Amino acid sequence: MRDVLTTPMFAPAAPILGNHATAIKESDMVHITGPASLEGVLAIGQLEAACLDIGVKYRRRFFTPRHHLPRDAPAAWSVEGTGLTVIVDVEEATWQIEDLPNNEHVHIVPLQTSVELGSKSRRFGGALDAVVQAGAVAALLAPNGRRVRKLRPYISLGLWLRAALDTNMDPIHSMVVNHLGEEGTLRLVPLPEVSQPAAGMIPGLSERQLARLRKVWPTMDVDQRSMALSELLLPCLSEEELSTPRLEELAWHRMLVGDAEVDLASQVHTIRQGWPEKQEEGRLFASTLLDRWLRTGHLSSSD
Repeated sequence: MRDVLTTPMFAPAAPILGNHATAIKESDMVHITGPASLEGVLAIGQLEAACLDIGVKYRRRFFTPRHHLPRDAPAAWSVEGTGLTVIVDVEEATWQIEDLPNNEHVHIVPLQTSVELGSKSRRFGGALDAVVQAGAVAALLAPNGRRVRKLRPYISLGLWLRAALDTNMDPIHSMVVNHLGEEGTLRLVPLPEVSQPAAGMIPGLSERQLARLRKVWPTMDVDQRSMALSELLLPCLSEEELSTPRLEELAWHRMLVGDAEVDLASQVHTIRQGWPEKQEEGRLFASTLLDRWLRTGHLSSSD
């Protein structure tokens, strides 16, 4: 694995995340807590994997996600009286790093950052979400850990699930995904090269035409592929449910781990579709999902 903390997007947050890793490593007991949501599972799982790999004792607690709380209710997390509490606050608004308070506990919240892109080095802003931060801390704790390496491909999914891609291109998501691709953790492939993508992710897409394109895809050159996929997606551009940036990611940059038949975006789509609406059922679902992920290294049973 290549250290994601050395990339420009992590430069403002690297010292803070390094301190988090040190605090976890030096603690006799770590209490890891996050919301009982898919994003909570993705973030907590990274830290639990590292604790298991290096032998740090920990306890897990899911708290109530904000959509189950009254609008004016405070967050449902709390700090334990003993040990080190680590809160992965995936639902918190994005913070400026200089505004972070000094706490005795670890509180991982989305952090504002920026990167330079393009030949003119234009600066673009974005956020380091709690999932990718948890993944960076896990890599610091156990860079060669068996579980950490298995869960590594999933560190970009918090960014994928955020609303940023629903309006504009998210430069942080793109850089994280490209980093994972360059280090060999992920393969980025166009939609026709995914054997079993989840249906219903792209409104207006003809599944029958996609199946036909998949059959002839290996015989096409680069220009033919580009034209054929663009024609397939043309009706989807008039659909309002999906932004153009997200559509482009789903068309050209599907994330695959090894020889898996189901891409990561399809996996989280399917899991979200099956997530129970009731609070207690959702908490049990989250716990079962996280246990299986840590045990097998697979987020969904179909990957």
